[in-house]
Amino acid sequence: MHKNYLTHTLLWTLLVLTGLLFLHYLPPLRLEGHALRQVDLLSDVRLPHPSAVPVENDSLPLLPTVPPKAFVDTCRTGMTCIEDYSDSTARGMEPFYRALAELEVRERNVRIAYFGDSFIEADILTADLRRLLQERFGGSGVGYVDITSQTYGYRPTVRHRFEGWNSHAITDSAHFDARKQGISNHYFVPRATAFAEYSGQSKYASRLDTVQQASIYFYTQGEVTISATVNQQGKQTRTFYAAGDLQEMEVNGDIGSVRWSVDQADSTLFYGVTMDDTSGISVDNFALRGSSGLSLASVPMQWIEDFNRERPYDLLILQYGLNVATEYGRNYDKYRAGMNVAIAHLKKAFPQAGILLVSVGDRDYRTDEGTLRTMPGIRNLVRYQQEIAATNAIAFWNLWQAMGGEGSMAKLVEAKPAMANLDYTHINFRGGRHLAGLMYGTLMYGKAQYDRRQGHAQE
Repeated sequence: MHKNYLTHTLLWTLLVLTGLLFLHYLPPLRLEGHALRQVDLLSDVRLPHPSAVPVENDSLPLLPTVPPKAFVDTCRTGMTCIEDYSDSTARGMEPFYRALAELEVRERNVRIAYFGDSFIEADILTADLRRLLQERFGGSGVGYVDITSQTYGYRPTVRHRFEGWNSHAITDSAHFDARKQGISNHYFVPRATAFAEYSGQSKYASRLDTVQQASIYFYTQGEVTISATVNQQGKQTRTFYAAGDLQEMEVNGDIGSVRWSVDQADSTLFYGVTMDDTSGISVDNFALRGSSGLSLASVPMQWIEDFNRERPYDLLILQYGLNVATEYGRNYDKYRAGMNVAIAHLKKAFPQAGILLVSVGDRDYRTDEGTLRTMPGIRNLVRYQQEIAATNAIAFWNLWQAMGGEGSMAKLVEAKPAMANLDYTHINFRGGRHLAGLMYGTLMYGKAQYDRRQGHAQE
C-alpha cells in the first residue's frame, strides 16, 4: 500500500509561502553597505511606487550661475550639447575648434588627450571617436600607448607585445615613486633585453594599420642605447646621454609595426610610444583603472611641460566619476576641491589646450524592491561636475543625460546585442561605439556653431 504524501506536500508548500510572505515585512537588510533585495512574491502584481531616495537640495551645489557661451540655446532637438563656461582665457572648446578650422586649410596635427577610468579602458569609446574624427579630418594611428599594459590582450586597436620591464603605476600598493611618473601615472624600468613591440591593425577600426611616424619617450641620467626595428627589418640604433629633460627617439616611413629594444640602459625611465600621421587627428587614451582623476595633480609639472613641448594637445577630455560616486552620495565637496586642483595643474602645464569635463555615465543599482534605478549618487555627482566646469571656466558635457538619463545603463545592458556589462556600470565596445557617435555628433555641432560665430565676427 502506497502512502499518500499530497497532504504533507501541501502543508509544506503553505509553510514555505507563509515564511516568504513574512520575510517581505522584515526591515531592509544591508551587507557591507549594499542593500539586499527585499523578498516580495507579489512584486509582479503589486502597483509600482516611487522608490528613489529624495535628494536634499541644500546638500547640492547650486546650478552654475555663469551662462554657457552663445548659441547653446539653439541645440538640436534630441542632442545634449556641450556647455562652454570659458571666459576670456578661452580654456573651453575654442582651441580645439580653431585647430580643426586650421586643419581644414593646411596640414597640421590636432591632438586630443582623453583621460578617464575603467569606463574607457582598452580604448572603449575612444577607438570609435578616433575613427570618426580621422575619417573626417585625416590622420592615422592609435596615438599614445604605455610601454606595458594590463589590457594588451583585448585592446583591439593595437597589437602589443613586451618583455623585460618593471612596471610601476600610481595604483600600486608599494614601490611607486610619484616623482618619476608620466602623464599616464606610470613609469617603466627596463631589465636586460627589454623590448616593446607595436603593430597596427584594421579589423576593429580604419586608419590604424599604417602610420608615418612612431616615437618612444624616456628620461635618462646615464647612457642608453635604443634600437627600432620597423616592419621587422632595417634596425635603427641610437645612443642617448644624460639630459635634464624628456627625450624622444623617432622613426619615420610607412610603419606597420615597430619593435623598440633597449640594448643598454643606465638610470633610464621609459613611459610610452606614439604612432601617428604627420597631419590630422590623434586621440590618446589615458585610462587608469580605479582612478578618480585627482591623481592628475600629482604628475610632476616638469614632466608634463617637457611632454607638451614634444606633443602639444589642442583638447584635454576628462571623464571620471565611477570611482567617486556612492549609492546615496550627496556631498562631494572633497572631490570638487581635488578636481579644482587637478584642473588648475593641467591648465598651467598645457596652456594652449582647451579642456572638456565629461560627466560620469549612468550607473544602476537594485532597489530594496528589486527594480533597477540610477544611483541617486550619480545624479548628485553630475551636478557637482557641472559646477566644477563652471568654476574653472572650461567646457562640460553631460554624458549621463546624453545616454538617456534615468535607467539608461539598464537599457544598454538589455539591448540586443548588449551594449553594456551585467555590472550595470561599464559599457562594452558596442556601447562605446554608440556613445562615441553621440560625442562626435556633439563635437561637430559645436564646430559648426564655432564656424557660425567666426562668420558673424568677420561680417
